[in-house]
This record gives sequence, structure tokens and C-alpha cells, in this order.
Amino acid sequence: MASLLLDSASLVPELKEVRRAGLVRLRGRALPALEAAAGAAVPVTARTPGAAVEALLRLAVSQLDAGTLRTAAEYTLGLAQGTRDWPASDRRVRAAEVYGVSVERFRKDHEVMVLEQIAEHVLRLAAEPGPPPAKAGGGTHRTVRMTAGGRPVALTLHVHPVDLLRDVDVVVSPSNVYFALPVPFKSSVAASLRRAAARRGVTGDVLADPVHDELRAWEAAHGVAGRAVLPGTVAATGSGALAERGVRRIYHAAVAVPRAGTNDYDVLPSDVTRAASRVLAVLAEEHERFDPPLRSVCFPLLGSGRGGLPHEVSLAAVWAAVEAELARGAQWEVHFVVRTPEAAALVERVPAGIRPARDRRATG
Repeated sequence: MASLLLDSASLVPELKEVRRAGLVRLRGRALPALEAAAGAAVPVTARTPGAAVEALLRLAVSQLDAGTLRTAAEYTLGLAQGTRDWPASDRRVRAAEVYGVSVERFRKDHEVMVLEQIAEHVLRLAAEPGPPPAKAGGGTHRTVRMTAGGRPVALTLHVHPVDLLRDVDVVVSPSNVYFALPVPFKSSVAASLRRAAARRGVTGDVLADPVHDELRAWEAAHGVAGRAVLPGTVAATGSGALAERGVRRIYHAAVAVPRAGTNDYDVLPSDVTRAASRVLAVLAEEHERFDPPLRSVCFPLLGSGRGGLPHEVSLAAVWAAVEAELARGAQWEVHFVVRTPEAAALVERVPAGIRPARDRRATG
């Protein structure tokens, strides 16, 4: 019945109030439309002051298209990991960065669109209540325990956008064999890391693009500028502004080979395994050069984006290298970062064993 009394015109002003107040100040706020929607869509166990509305918003945002829209929504409402107590102005700056626009343009245009999209999904949830969908992002992490080489080890699994990582020394960024970075406003792992590493002024304008600049310097130093490297090659750069969040290095793993005459790529599982193994070798070479030494590394599912590898194939290929290193007694803290519950479920099944990846040409 609550859904019959709701419309976007009543929800958007309340979403703006949530944006201004932040999640930590929801208690005691007059949000009748959102509370009515939460009463229809949120399980009874979550219906405590403030918690029901927050649960509703997380459900609604999880159903937005993955990429810039969902990420901007997470920042706008403070749903992204570590942002629930951020000032509204700081969250708006980060959301504007997702779209690569000025804060003022985001406020007048993109933010309105983002809130309207959230309102549409709130209405849908209220109109068709049922079991809540699996959470797709928004800042969860968990520990996956297993054995490697007869000793217990633990992986840390993150289920959120890669640019929300905190306090992981090294993040692996998938690349093509030309180390050509995507433009910052794309939603890929490489684009997200480039965007998050950029140095910005008080208005949000990009003052420096350190990942791009350091990657070009690496190419020049190794005599490969403008030429393809072998698949599996890894280039190490600094992390720019990500250093402020505890991310100290980005390792660019060349796994994608452009397919001539198309915009597509080929990725072989053996190249993914070779790249993951090289990542760990570079980590071993570099770790003592830093104070404190580098200890942790985070892998996405390499080659599963534009490269077209199925998630399970990518995971098996990365895990083959990681497991071999851990079985030899390496003490690295290994993390995986994924965006969807389905991908997370695959990582959580690693202790039960996964089939080794075999080379086959990517189809996507």
C-alpha cells in the first residue's frame, strides 16, 4: 500500500536531504516517503531508526548499472566504504570525479540524474517487495581461509569498486600489451585507478596525471615506448593521490592483446598466470625498498573485462600463480577485489578447489 502513495517527486527531495546529512545523521530526520518505502521493501530485522532507510538505499543503489552511475551514487549518499561520515561537499567532489566533470556541473546535471535513478529503484522495491537481492558492492570485505603447501593462509576478498581500496600496498591494474591507459571517465579497473590517482585542485580540476606520466617514463626507460611488450609483462608505478589512502604502488599487468582491425582484445589464461606470477616477483624485488616494506597485494580478475575471460577462468589463472607462491612459504597478504556477488562467490569457493585455466581465445 505504501507504494501507492509514493512517487519520484516525493522521494528526490528526501534523497537530497540524505545526501546533505549523510548516513550518520539519519536518525531523527523526517523522511516519510523513504520510511514508507522501507516499510514495504526492507526486512523487519532492519527496521530500526535510520537502519531501515539505509538498508533501502543500499538495495536500490545495488540495482543501478555497474560502473559510473552506481559508483557516483555510492559516493553521493555516503554508501561507499569509509564515506558515511564524510561531509557532503567531499562526497560530491568524489562523485564528480567519477564522471570527470567539475563539481558545479555535477551538482546541476549528473547529481540530479543520479538521485532520480535511485528514486526509480526505490519505487520499484516498494512496489514489488520480496527477498532483498544480493549485495553488489558498497564496501564489503571478508576473509577466505584455506591451506597452501600444507599451511593455513587467508585471502581478503573485497566486494566494491577498486578505487575504494584502503591500506593495500600494491594494486594490480590490467593493461593491454601497449600499456595504453583508458580515458579516466571509463568504468574499468585501470580507468578507475588512473582517476583516483590523479592530483586535483580545490575545484576538482586535474592538476597532474601521475599514473599516465610514470607509465610513459617506464616505457621510455625500458625502450618499449610505442611498441608492444610480451604478454605477462608488469610495469610498476607510483600511486599518486591513492597514497593518501594507503595504496603505495600500482602494478600494470599486460594481459590483453589487441585484435587487429577491431576494438576487441584476446586474453589467454596462461598470460594471466604469467602476469600474476610476475606481479609477485616484482613485489619481492621492491618490498624492502619501502618503509615499512611492502606486504600486501590486491588482484582484480585480470582479463575479465574487455578481455572477455569468464570470471572463473580468470580466477583460476590468477590463483595458479598465487597458490604456487604461497605454497613456497611466501608471507604476502593477498587480496582480491570484485564488483558482483557472483564473482565474490567464485573467490569464496577457492578453498574447495578450482579447475586450472586452459588457454582459449576470448570471445567477448
